[in-house]
Amino acid sequence: MKMSWSRRRFLGESALAAAAAPLALSAATAEQRQTRQNAVPPRTPVIDVTDLYHPFQDPGDNLDLIQAYSLPEVDLRAVILDITDAFRLPVANHPVLWRDPNGPREPGIIPVAQLNALFGRNVPCAYGPFTAMRSLDDPMTGAPGAQQAGIELILKTLDESDTPVEIVSFGSVRTIAAAFNREPELVRQKTRLIHVSAGAATRNYEMGKSEAHNRIPGGEWNVALDPVAFIRLMQSDLPIALYPCADVDGACPLWQHHPLWKLPDLHFVREMDPRLRNYTIFALGRLLRADFLRALDGTLDEGEAMDRLNSVHHVWETAIWLCVSGRKVVHRDGAWRIVSGSEVHEGERVLKNELRPCVLHAREDGRIAYTLTEEKTNIRLFERGDPHEYEDVLRQALPEWWKRFRSVADA
Repeated sequence: MKMSWSRRRFLGESALAAAAAPLALSAATAEQRQTRQNAVPPRTPVIDVTDLYHPFQDPGDNLDLIQAYSLPEVDLRAVILDITDAFRLPVANHPVLWRDPNGPREPGIIPVAQLNALFGRNVPCAYGPFTAMRSLDDPMTGAPGAQQAGIELILKTLDESDTPVEIVSFGSVRTIAAAFNREPELVRQKTRLIHVSAGAATRNYEMGKSEAHNRIPGGEWNVALDPVAFIRLMQSDLPIALYPCADVDGACPLWQHHPLWKLPDLHFVREMDPRLRNYTIFALGRLLRADFLRALDGTLDEGEAMDRLNSVHHVWETAIWLCVSGRKVVHRDGAWRIVSGSEVHEGERVLKNELRPCVLHAREDGRIAYTLTEEKTNIRLFERGDPHEYEDVLRQALPEWWKRFRSVADA
């Protein structure tokens, strides 16, 4: 009999002790677990793969993670930090992407620890390899030991889940691709859908007007972080939902498949739950305080965060969380609101935010082309309606949604 991944990896003294535990205890534990499952509506198990750094590179990553913890439909099982070595330096030295001068920074372990404290949770967190895959079949077993943990946590989480898991990816797909290369059958069997925020999908691999932009592998930031990993995933038979992050100079109809929209400012942060407000101010202010948990209490001085509250904020993640949670944006009582999918009333207008089956072709340069189809396929493509209406609606609905999130009072 083939031993499961987690048993092969973790069988040792603790596992042997657990195996010798009284059967009565196992039965009681199973009965308690079943009672909890009967009392709470089923939630979607989720692994969140995010290029979250501290201090931030994109503050949207910090705000995005609040949703993973807050949505009642989401059972967050693990956070995987997708980190690229070039952006850990004081000035990034990535060969084709922005020479970001705002470093140094490290994996976002601190914001994850803060959210675990705020929500009374103990969601496991690990980071993956800092460097790109070398080949399509690279399992990345040669990465340093600490950088193996992100890949191992994906496999452990999948193996231990009773139901298929959804994976969301905001960054490169390096750890996901490496996990698939190590345990393809486990990943196939235990993955319901992989939501990938990346790529510049077009109908015929169009290039943009910018020569500098065209030199970027795949024509998009997240692909360029690890082109080989992206190609590996796109050429696999895994179930994938793609949310392209580049629009090739706004060429229509691609813009309908691009989830980006912009908030004119972040003033709503002042009206958030006080402790979540402090978490956000801590991130926006790039604070490096040693007491990062105590800083969540009281009133945190906004300091450098003020400029961020007054600046335009780019939002990429909303479309994915709406799809994962099954939530809908509806027009009700003269306003747009985000509600549970089961709470949509007959006749209400619903904002278009859906996934369309498509056939996807990935080239060696990371560029992809799509064709919508009605046939059975493993790839789905995000589609919205009018992009200007989409932005107008979410500018109203999303801040109100964030303001309703609550931390756990006794965390």
